[in-house]
Amino acid sequence: METVYKKSEMLTDATMHYCPGCTHGIAHKLIAESIVELGLMDNCIGVAPVGCAVFAYNYFNCDMQEAAHGRAPAVASAIKRVHKDVAVFSYQGDGDLASIGMAEIVHAATRGENITVIFINNAIYGMTGGQMAPTTLEGQKATTCIYGRQVRSENGEVINGNPVRVSELLATLDGPAYIERVMLTDPANVMKAKKAIKKAFEYQMAKKGFTFIEVMSGCPTNWYTSPVDALNFVKTQMTKKYPLGVFKDIGVEAK
Repeated sequence: METVYKKSEMLTDATMHYCPGCTHGIAHKLIAESIVELGLMDNCIGVAPVGCAVFAYNYFNCDMQEAAHGRAPAVASAIKRVHKDVAVFSYQGDGDLASIGMAEIVHAATRGENITVIFINNAIYGMTGGQMAPTTLEGQKATTCIYGRQVRSENGEVINGNPVRVSELLATLDGPAYIERVMLTDPANVMKAKKAIKKAFEYQMAKKGFTFIEVMSGCPTNWYTSPVDALNFVKTQMTKKYPLGVFKDIGVEAK
């Protein structure tokens, strides 16, 4: 029988630990396929975060380095400076990147480090039990804001503050070459996400600078919802705060 589809060679045979309905597995697949299609499988190093993807080193068929919480951009920067012709990527969640790792991502971006960062935004701390993350939406419930994220009280006092728009923030800096926000809610958007991820690696290998793909993802377990409803929430609610699109692109002719 003819094989019409198979698992990417860039992914190992290890069983992934992610919760049912989580789209981390889809994101892994898109990264893996992009790396293989660009001929980088034997010339690639990944950096795993602290968070739901802490075991990413078990799933990608390339050299992987574990980083301390939030420090993946710094680790990736160091690896890239030593191995200048190797594709280097970090894979991080919103708690890892946008909270404890905010300094690292901002400085790596503003320096224009020639690395690719894949940022999974599911608006909550997944691995540690569903606490409010920097990206949790206003009104969205979490274990540390059980009535929903409240920016200010009725008398104007700051309570939880505003969610952080990471792509928009980084796009104000001079260093990034390419920044795009995508989502994994349906086949059409998965294909768009694949195109963005592949483009980010192409820019890196062309030595254009820092590339950043924000991937909006559902978290059925910590949102206490079904996988289908989680995807619908991403599409109908998260995109209001985090619109899809390209926030920076220096162009294919840029040096």
